[in-house]
Amino acid sequence: MEKEERLLAEVRDAFGLIRVLEVGDYRFLEFGAAVEQSCVFIADPAWLEYDYTRAMLLGGLCHPQPETALFLGLGAGNLTQACLKFLPLEDVEVIELRPAVPELAMQYLGLQNDPRLYIRIGDATELLETAETADLIFVDLYNDSGPDAAHLAWSFLKRCQEKLNPGGWLVINQWGTDDDRPLGAALLRGLYHRHYWECPVKEGNVVVLVPADLEQQLDLAGLRSHAEALAPRLGYSLDSLIGALRPAS
Repeated sequence: MEKEERLLAEVRDAFGLIRVLEVGDYRFLEFGAAVEQSCVFIADPAWLEYDYTRAMLLGGLCHPQPETALFLGLGAGNLTQACLKFLPLEDVEVIELRPAVPELAMQYLGLQNDPRLYIRIGDATELLETAETADLIFVDLYNDSGPDAAHLAWSFLKRCQEKLNPGGWLVINQWGTDDDRPLGAALLRGLYHRHYWECPVKEGNVVVLVPADLEQQLDLAGLRSHAEALAPRLGYSLDSLIGALRPAS
């Protein structure tokens, strides 16, 4: 039997409609006309339900000991919470365009008021310059019509990489194309000199993992070991995602 959908909150702002829905054990953040942005397991808001969020967490595991992270786009905050829970982070900055999003995330979606977490409201393309450098940068900027223009903006994506500390990783949740490539693949290849890795996921997205510089390599054995050690705490394995990793093509 299908579970009943319950509307918990509905907010209109300058950018449109935001809704929070509950279906069984899950809550969903939606933008516009039923465009799902995030899914949260109510009993554990740090649980990552979808492969694309797990692939982004995997990107965080590429760094052996990250202390700082910058999230461009918050959504329901479950990836942020997973990183705060499972990575040794000391300082996390989030830039979110819409003021209602963190408010709803805290009220309905389990986002915790963690002392390590600092949220700024505004356009990531404008506030990136004033953000601190970070060991990890996560780009997940979507609206009710798909990826934000920043996902295909050369200057913005270049600045994201330049904001990384030495040894850092940029993790981009990019839309996938029909041939299983990230949207804007030609741009990404030129910008990052084909020196990055891709993780296609079943939701149709391709998560892109970009190192801070051309000398930096992906330690696949170290990543696998790190993920295996973390699996009992996560409650799921990342092996299939590691197996899907491929160099930029």
